[in-house]
Amino acid sequence: MIGNLQCVVLDCSDATALARFYRSLLGGELNRRDRRWTLDDDWATLHTGSGLVLAFQRVEDHRPPRWPDPARPQQFHLDVDVEDLDRAREQVLRLGATMLDAGDGTRGWQVYADPAGHPFCLVRG
Repeated sequence: MIGNLQCVVLDCSDATALARFYRSLLGGELNRRDRRWTLDDDWATLHTGSGLVLAFQRVEDHRPPRWPDPARPQQFHLDVDVEDLDRAREQVLRLGATMLDAGDGTRGWQVYADPAGHPFCLVRG
């Protein structure tokens, strides 16, 4: 083993706004002081209850992915386990997510984009 995962970093045009979106989705503490990084307008963090840390980095000319366009691929995505897929869909759409693929009603997952265009899936637990 070379190391341990420190955090997952998402590029975006507004670090604080995207951190707030994911705090509403996952819970956790926004911008907790941490010796590993500096917090400013270009960098925000979310320490989740599960121990996962998400970081958000402002990029001047952020170009969001366009799923499933291979010219601008998703680059990564997050799977979010939910108990009630219909309720979770309503909640993430209210937070500013965009539905990308609702599926055919028989599978247990749906694809969304966060407000900065990063794909994520809601997966029925």
